[in-house]
Amino acid sequence: MASSNKASGGSVGDEVITCPTLRSKLQARESPFLRGNYHGGGFTSDNDRVLLQSVYFADRHSAGNRSQDRLEALSVQMKKASFKNAAIDDATSDLLLSVPKYAIRAGARKRIYFDPKETRMAIVTAGAICPGQNDIIRAIVTKAFDYGVPEGHILGIRNGFRGFTNRTRRPMVLTHSMVKDCHLEGGTLLGTSNDPADIREIIKRLDLWKIDQLFVIGGTGGNAAAYAIQRECERCNVPTAVVGVPKSIDNDMLLFDKCFGFDTAVEGAQAALMAAKVEAASGYRGIGIVKLMGRRSGFIAVQASLASGVVDAVLIPEVPFRLEGEKGLLAYVEKIMARDGHAVICVAEAAAQDLMHGEGPRRLDAAGNPVLSDVGPWLKAKFKAHFQDADIKYIDPSCLIRSIPASSQDRIYCRMLGHGAVHAAFAGYTGVTVGLINTHYCYIPIPMVIQAPRTVDPHGELWARLRSAIGQPSFVDDEDEEFCPE
Repeated sequence: MASSNKASGGSVGDEVITCPTLRSKLQARESPFLRGNYHGGGFTSDNDRVLLQSVYFADRHSAGNRSQDRLEALSVQMKKASFKNAAIDDATSDLLLSVPKYAIRAGARKRIYFDPKETRMAIVTAGAICPGQNDIIRAIVTKAFDYGVPEGHILGIRNGFRGFTNRTRRPMVLTHSMVKDCHLEGGTLLGTSNDPADIREIIKRLDLWKIDQLFVIGGTGGNAAAYAIQRECERCNVPTAVVGVPKSIDNDMLLFDKCFGFDTAVEGAQAALMAAKVEAASGYRGIGIVKLMGRRSGFIAVQASLASGVVDAVLIPEVPFRLEGEKGLLAYVEKIMARDGHAVICVAEAAAQDLMHGEGPRRLDAAGNPVLSDVGPWLKAKFKAHFQDADIKYIDPSCLIRSIPASSQDRIYCRMLGHGAVHAAFAGYTGVTVGLINTHYCYIPIPMVIQAPRTVDPHGELWARLRSAIGQPSFVDDEDEEFCPE
């Protein structure tokens, strides 16, 4: 199977992110939605474009001008990224460093490249659970039925990629009745795992089961596996469209406005932060410490702290800090305690790793991610040693947050992502993932969003808004005037 790396049509040429397709190997046909003009909403053209950079900055001093979401800064970040994924070879990565101005818009096409009545699909979820996974599964299945895919033609791969080869956990047939109410529960009805994908064995199963479309719901590792599967399908001439749906409760996937489950996680974190506030305010010299998820970025900690309005200091992996000294964290909390009698600290799980480990090389897990030390108990011990008479409460709500059903906003987002993924596969796209960019749904080649993590910009608007809202000073910059809010 040889895939075309060019998007169909268009007048802006190299300024558009190109997505690989199977169209040269498949037969085009009319969409079943032509009658009724796709429920009255019309179709998306291959020539529709979404502008990746929506803001024109007057000069380099404009707020947000240094943000990583700017294309020039993003290219530099990709070039300097220490994160590498084995599924992406160096030649491919080099081609992706220059980010074009436009992305291909997602949506239903007038012409499709699979016969719905003959199409066979498979869905797999990989990595940790996240709010909204069942919503994505449901959206893919129901949209497939909407196209005319018969019941019995959609397989759910169980417990991640191991489900392709595990004889005791064979794939389940996903029916309308099975997925009808699955979105009301958290987790994934398919089960999941972090096991690596045996790419060659997966290709054998795809060929044996005659799977035309494979949907991978996963994070960086899951999408990297999807890309590796697509490359091996191409090499082995297996005509399977592979489409990813980016899953990251930490919201650390490049380019996209947000990942599904993130809004739910921020909302769920409120209960923990409010509990820490009550505990701290009720005790004598109370300090509440809440550790939130964030293996590579601190978006949940920042957004939850902004939303709650009860946090005094936020610690994230992107922004270094020091404990000791006149302008250190401990001295700042002393001032908060003197003023209010209590304090609340929010810390992302990957914060302070340099303080615990030093600057040397870190041990990696099987997925290539740094093995994190538990910052919560470490930080509690540091505070206890300094504030010996303080009543310190530590809360880690991670599993409670990620196991809950999706919020209403995430539920809508998941449905649109699932629909977009099915539209992509029927349009002949492969090796792509779908997400929201500048409020529009787009198709992006998988390697472009997994070669580096999206992080909170220490010089960007989001971090500046947080510091302005809670009065947090810099704990490392001697030139930054220390500030304790009145």
